[in-house]
Amino acid sequence: MEEMIHYTGLFDLYGGLLTKKQKSTFQDYFEENLTIEEIANNNGVSKNAVSKTIKGIKESLDEYERNICMKKYIDSIKREFEQEEDVLIRLAKYDNIVS
Repeated sequence: MEEMIHYTGLFDLYGGLLTKKQKSTFQDYFEENLTIEEIANNNGVSKNAVSKTIKGIKESLDEYERNICMKKYIDSIKREFEQEEDVLIRLAKYDNIVS
């Protein structure tokens, strides 16, 4: 499950950099939950070819993130907002106690 969430997040950011075949295979495997065998049968290729494609997709997405760091940047912004939200909640609670 963690792997799916990780790669779906990276695909949302970097999917446009993948080939049409890679996008289709990614969507079949991660979004449609098709097995490697089902993808192979649907596309008339071997299971080994599908496995290699999926491995290559993961490597590409991880490489894009290592070089561009967009997910890391977005996650840091989310953490900042969460911290600010926590401060606002504490201030509201304090205000209710003092009032």
